[in-house]
Amino acid sequence: MYLFLAFLMVPILEIALFIQVGGTIGLWPTLAIVVMTAVLGTWLVRTQGRLAMGQLRNSFQQLNDPTEPLAHGAMILFAGALLLTPGFFTDAVGFALLVPKIRMGVYRYIRSKVTVAQFQMGPGAMHGRTYPGQNSPRPDADVIDGDYEEVKPEQPRKGPSGWVK
Repeated sequence: MYLFLAFLMVPILEIALFIQVGGTIGLWPTLAIVVMTAVLGTWLVRTQGRLAMGQLRNSFQQLNDPTEPLAHGAMILFAGALLLTPGFFTDAVGFALLVPKIRMGVYRYIRSKVTVAQFQMGPGAMHGRTYPGQNSPRPDADVIDGDYEEVKPEQPRKGPSGWVK
């Protein structure tokens, strides 16, 4: 229901803002503002995205929980989509999501609503896990068992590939 209301109310709000701003400053300045916010937003998203990728790399290298950098990256991506969408309300929300303190507040709110049952990462993360029918970890956890079948290549065809008739 909330998603339906958002898809209904955001375009109505954007149209109302376009009419108000366009009536106050005129058509061409309004269009120039929309284009400039898209250009500025693209540049800011690129710089913030690079920072988020660096933080994500660091969390992987140090074997830390990557949830926060991933969430920041997702919010930056969403901000970029909002900034490329023509409108004043979406631009305001997009620019707000590019502010690190606001992103942190959104992340904390979302984190308070989500419960993580278990998180393991890095070497030794599988140690201690038991498998069905066993009371202890598998001693051969590093061994992958498999079967194979040798496939002989077909003789080269003359003419079409056989996919079309």
